[in-house]
Amino acid sequence: MENLQVKEPIAYEKIPTRIYQDPKQASKSVAVEIAALIRSKAKAGQNCVLGLATGSSPKTVYAELIRMHREEGLSFKNVISFNLDEYYPMEPDAVQSYWRFMKEQLFDHVDIPKENYFIPDGTLPQELVADFCKEYERKIDNLGGLDFQLLGIGGNGHIGFNEPGSLINSKTRLMMLDHSTRAAATMDFGGELPKVPKKAITMGVSKILSAKRVVLLAWGERKAGVIAEAVEGSVTEHNPSSYLQTHPNALFIVDNAAATELKRVKTPWLVEDVDWSGPMVKKAVTSLSLSLQKPILKLTNKDYNDNGLSDLLARHGQAYEINIDVFNQLQHTITGWPGGKPNADDSNRPERAQPDKKRCIIFSPHPDDDIISMGGTFQRLVDQGHEVHVAYQTSGNIAVADDEALRFIDFVVDYNQQFGISSPQAEVIFENAKKFLQNKKDSELDSEDVRYVKGIIRRGEAKATCRFVGIPVENAHFLNMPFYETGTVQKAPIGERDVQIIVDLIEEIKPHQIYAAGDLADPHGTHKVCLDAIFAAVERVKHKDYMSDCWLWLYRGAWAEWGIHEIEMAVPMSPDQVLQKRFGIFKHQSQKDGVVFQGSDSREFWQRAEERNQGTAELYNKLGLAEYEAMEAFVRWKF
Repeated sequence: MENLQVKEPIAYEKIPTRIYQDPKQASKSVAVEIAALIRSKAKAGQNCVLGLATGSSPKTVYAELIRMHREEGLSFKNVISFNLDEYYPMEPDAVQSYWRFMKEQLFDHVDIPKENYFIPDGTLPQELVADFCKEYERKIDNLGGLDFQLLGIGGNGHIGFNEPGSLINSKTRLMMLDHSTRAAATMDFGGELPKVPKKAITMGVSKILSAKRVVLLAWGERKAGVIAEAVEGSVTEHNPSSYLQTHPNALFIVDNAAATELKRVKTPWLVEDVDWSGPMVKKAVTSLSLSLQKPILKLTNKDYNDNGLSDLLARHGQAYEINIDVFNQLQHTITGWPGGKPNADDSNRPERAQPDKKRCIIFSPHPDDDIISMGGTFQRLVDQGHEVHVAYQTSGNIAVADDEALRFIDFVVDYNQQFGISSPQAEVIFENAKKFLQNKKDSELDSEDVRYVKGIIRRGEAKATCRFVGIPVENAHFLNMPFYETGTVQKAPIGERDVQIIVDLIEEIKPHQIYAAGDLADPHGTHKVCLDAIFAAVERVKHKDYMSDCWLWLYRGAWAEWGIHEIEMAVPMSPDQVLQKRFGIFKHQSQKDGVVFQGSDSREFWQRAEERNQGTAELYNKLGLAEYEAMEAFVRWKF
């Protein structure tokens, strides 16, 4: 999708919304607007009063503002800022503090005077919070109000920490946090929900709405549903972001993934004229079939006409012909031979028949994504005689609980003692790690030794999975990409070493197939960074002769699946194969019975994977195709 710079109102949309290809482009446009406002105010000899947000969404905006300060002379000396919120209680130097966030992400890198930025105080005694909140609003009012308010959005629609149920006239106050908000924040608190504060001080909805200009940012598929509700739904306290429909100068800026539930993206034929090419026809017909709960081959001309698809009939003829064409497209995506079926006509199959024995690389961002996301396909490739390699891109060490690491350390020490093995260096390493874990403070970064121990645990589990599926352990490649090894949830950007590691592996194996985690909807996650590195590596080697015979297939993670109209290869699984995949996932014991970064989804990974795979099979069945127990889905990336 191209950038959509909205000039005229879009049908169904009650808040102006711009869609960008990716967060970087979107953030640059926001930073340009903020910079222009700062400069115009400075030229008039006035202060620029900004309302600022924290979280992952505005980071790229702040990075661009810092660049403009350093390279273009943008000064912040006339800026006065007020942040939306702060956890309560919270010390300002804590890792999770929004004081610390703002200093690290913006204030320490620009020339804003220290006395010009204000953030709610999470250290106050509770009896003083109410007066503080009144004074916070009074300061804003005395400056003439907010010139510009930057917002993110929570998965439940909160703005600031105005949780569902907040009234449109709510003031700055102490707020109890919704469980879903706390669950989403666990990654910042070592993956432990009890450590996430239950309260926060937040600017009220009424003060946000009093800003002269409001811009809300949303990135990723997880925000798509709540964005559609806010932009197209009713104004309701159940989705506080919907209150922005009442603002005369509000704008939503989203990336492609966050826009997927908007009608102009999900069902564009209801909004405007569309290009009725093959992909759009497939999208429209599958959408119609599922919405009417009728198999594709039972759709009628009346169904098309009554649901905004008369133009499709006018261009492509009767429903019967359209139905048959889309039905066949879907049928041709289904294959039990993900590596291609030898000696078979492959003209209507998703994969080539030749070569009949292929070299395959499965790139797994973490040491369990291979089995969780495509375990059935992994097993099929092995069983059908292909040479399968798995490349584990990161160690996954931060997802191992401290008590799990301590258990393994004790095992090694006991093992050495039992068998009289003397290894002074190993004993020092393990004793140091054990001592660190026993005295570790909340949110303290793991020592290098502890990270190494946790990495060993996950490496061992990955090897166990490979043995279970049936590939030799030497076909398991542990890349340990440098960007990941920060010891924190926040990772470094991908660099030359990250890309070169992948280039070297591709050149060594010369694959006919590459499988990669295509979580394009998660711009701040490890999966997306790992995919960017793969794309960069493929770009470097695509001119090589062997790459002309290499296809790149993208799978999704345990939380979401490709849209039914996007799927280009669907690999069915029988009940026994589903069970086999579950047992493969069980090899990752450190990720069972309570995951460190659980998020708001309480299901274990094997449950997420099975329900997602069964859901895909159910969609195919509802569309009128064969009924399978489960299916894994893939989209081909053409380079």
